[in-house]
Amino acid sequence: MQGTTFPRSPTLTGTDIEQKRAEILNYFHTTFDRYEQLFEVLSCDEAFFKKPIALRHPLIFYFGHTATFFINKLVLAGLLETRINPKFESMFAIGVDEMSWDDLSEARYDWPSVEEVRAYRQTVRATVDRLIRSKNLTLPITWDDPWWIIIMGIEHERIHLETSSVLIRQHQLKYVKTHPDWEPCRNSQAAPQNDLVTIPSAEFRVGRERSDPIYGWDNEFGCHEASTVTFQASRYLVSNQEFLAFVDAGGYVDDLLWQEEGLAWRQFAQAKHPTFWIKDGDQWRLRLMLDEVPMPWDWPVETNYHEAKAFCQWKSRVSGEPVRLPSEDEWQALCRFAGADAQPAANLQLDHYASSCPVNQFAHGPLFDVIGNVWQWTETPIYPFEGFEVHPIYDDFTTPTFDERHNLFKGGSWISCGNEALPASRYAFRRHFFQHAGFRYIVSNASAKQESSHYETDRLVSEYAEFHYGDEYFGVPNFPKTLAQLAIAAMSNKPAKKALDLGCATGRASFELAQHFDHVTGIDFSARFISLGARLAEQGRLRYTLVDEGELVSYKEPSLAELGLDKVAQKVEFFQGDACNLKPVFSNFDLILAANLIDRLYDPAQFLESVHERLNPGGVLMITSPYTWLTEHTKREAWIGGFKKDGENFTTFDGLKAMLEKHFRLINGPRSVPFVIRETKRKFQHTLSEVTIWERRE
Repeated sequence: MQGTTFPRSPTLTGTDIEQKRAEILNYFHTTFDRYEQLFEVLSCDEAFFKKPIALRHPLIFYFGHTATFFINKLVLAGLLETRINPKFESMFAIGVDEMSWDDLSEARYDWPSVEEVRAYRQTVRATVDRLIRSKNLTLPITWDDPWWIIIMGIEHERIHLETSSVLIRQHQLKYVKTHPDWEPCRNSQAAPQNDLVTIPSAEFRVGRERSDPIYGWDNEFGCHEASTVTFQASRYLVSNQEFLAFVDAGGYVDDLLWQEEGLAWRQFAQAKHPTFWIKDGDQWRLRLMLDEVPMPWDWPVETNYHEAKAFCQWKSRVSGEPVRLPSEDEWQALCRFAGADAQPAANLQLDHYASSCPVNQFAHGPLFDVIGNVWQWTETPIYPFEGFEVHPIYDDFTTPTFDERHNLFKGGSWISCGNEALPASRYAFRRHFFQHAGFRYIVSNASAKQESSHYETDRLVSEYAEFHYGDEYFGVPNFPKTLAQLAIAAMSNKPAKKALDLGCATGRASFELAQHFDHVTGIDFSARFISLGARLAEQGRLRYTLVDEGELVSYKEPSLAELGLDKVAQKVEFFQGDACNLKPVFSNFDLILAANLIDRLYDPAQFLESVHERLNPGGVLMITSPYTWLTEHTKREAWIGGFKKDGENFTTFDGLKAMLEKHFRLINGPRSVPFVIRETKRKFQHTLSEVTIWERRE
C-alpha cells in the first residue's frame, strides 16, 4: 500500500466544467472500488451475516448501506425520479449509530444474499455514473447545489470505509483473511519516552464558511471564537508501552480512577485491558484488522474515551500534575502551533499502511501525530457552532449527537480519507465507542470548557421559544416585541428604573423592555419557560426543535445579537413565581406587564386587587389577554368576566374596570393586538389579545 495515493476530496471550485466532472467521476469510482475492496477481506459469505459485536448490524448491512444512501438522498433531492430497490433502500437505510453499551439488540432481519447486494451495488454504481456524466454542472458547487448531494454520497462512503474496517477488526479471525491491498505496518521498536511540549496561549476562530472550496458536514460550518491559555501537551500519542504501566498498576480494577459512566461500562464489559490487546501467556499480542501480531509497544494504544480518561486520572495521581484530555479548542491550538493544520505528511488517507505505526514516525513541529495514525479523544461533547444549520437532505447527520453523550475526537486515523482527514472535520462518537482511536494528554490547571449542545425538545417550550424569538408568520409582527413597544410608548416621560414582566414565558418582552428600563425582572410560574430565558441571558443563544409533521422536526438557533438585544442581557433577570402570591421583594416597579396572564390564574381577583402595591405611584400596568377562560386553569366562580351578570353580558374588560378603578385610571385601550403561535409547519393558532393600559393613581 505504501506509495499509493487515494484521491483527495475534489475542490468545489474551478473554471473547467468537464475537467471537474471527470475529477468527481474518478473520485466516485475510486471510493466505490475501495469500499468494495474492503469487503474482499471477509473469508466467506457467513462473515457478512455474523455480527462482529452485539450492538451493531452484521456487515451485510454496511455493504448495502452506502449504496442505498446514494439512492435515498438522490431521490429526496429530486435528482432521481424512481428508486432501484425500495426494499433494500428501506432495509439498509438506518441503524448505523452504535447503541448504548448495555442495549443489546436481538432484532432479526431477512437479509438478502451477498450476491444480491453486490448486484444492487453495481446497479447503483451505473446509476450514479450516468448522473455524474449527464447532470448539468456549474461551478462553484455550493451547499444548495444538487451536486453537493453527489459529493455527500461519496464522502459518506468514505466515512463507512473506516467504520466498517473497525467492525472487521472486531470480527473473529476465522472470518477475515489477509489481503495485499490491506497491508499493515511491520515496523516496531522500543517506544520513545513521552515528555511535554509547551503550547502557548492562543485566540483564534474556528468554523468553516459556506464559500470554502472543500465539501463539509453541517457541524463544521458556523463560527466559534476560541481562546486557550498556555498548557503542556504530550509530545507523542500515548503508546502501548506507556499505557501498559496503567494496566500493570491495576488501573482497570481501581474504581476511583473511573467516572460513573466509565465505571458502569467497565463493569458491564468486564474490561481488564484495551479491547485489541490479547494476553498470550506472559506476552501481549495486538489484534490488527486482519491478523494478530506481537505487541508493537511503540504504536499508539487504542481505547475508548472511558479508558483514556481513567489513564489521565492515574497519570495525574502518580505525577502530581493536572493531567487530562485536551478540549477541542486545545487540540486546535496545538494543531496550529505544530503547523499540522497545513496537513503535512502523516499516517492518513491510506497513504502508508492499513494499520497504525510507531508514534515517533511522523513529526509535526515539536509534536508527533497531531493528525493521523489514530483519532484522539477530547473532553468536548460535540456542540453546534454559532450559525449551525442542518442540511435539508441530511438533517440527522449531527443533530442526534447533540445529547452530551457523544464526544469529539480529532486528527483522523490511518484510514481517514476525504473530509475525515481535514483538521476542520468534527466527528463525535459515544464514549464507549471503539474506533481507530487513542489519545494524547495535556497538563493544565484550567478546566476543559464545555459548550452547550442542548436543543430544547419540550414541545410547548419550543413553541413558545419560536413565538418569542422565531420567525414572523402571516405578516403578524412579533407579539412580545409589540407589547413592549406599546408599554414603552405609554411610559412617556415617566421614570423607567424597574419593570416587571409577569407571566414572561420565555422572556422576549423582558429583553425588549430592557432597552428602555434600567432593570427588568421576568417572572413566570413555569420553570421550563424561565430556564430558557435565563439561558438566553447567560449564553446569548437558544437552540430548540420545532415539529414540522409527525416525528419530523426542524432546528432553530436564534440569538440576542441577531435581534439587537445582546447589549441589554445584563439588565434582565428571571425568577419562577406565582403571580397571585409574589414575594414582597418584587415591588416598587415603574411598569408591570401582565401579558396573556389573567385568564390562566387560579385567582385573578387576588392578583388584580393587590397589583397596585407592586407599582410606584404614577406607574403603568399593562394587561393583555384573549380572555380564554377555561376551568382547567381558573374555577368558574373565580372568573372576572365572560358570563351573564344580572341578565346582561359581563365581559372581562368590565371586570377589569370594576377591580382596578379604585387604584388605577385607564389611559389606553382597549385595543386588539394579534398573535400567531406555530404548532406545526402547517398548523397555527391565530389569536387576538385585548390590550388595556392603566396608570396607578397618585
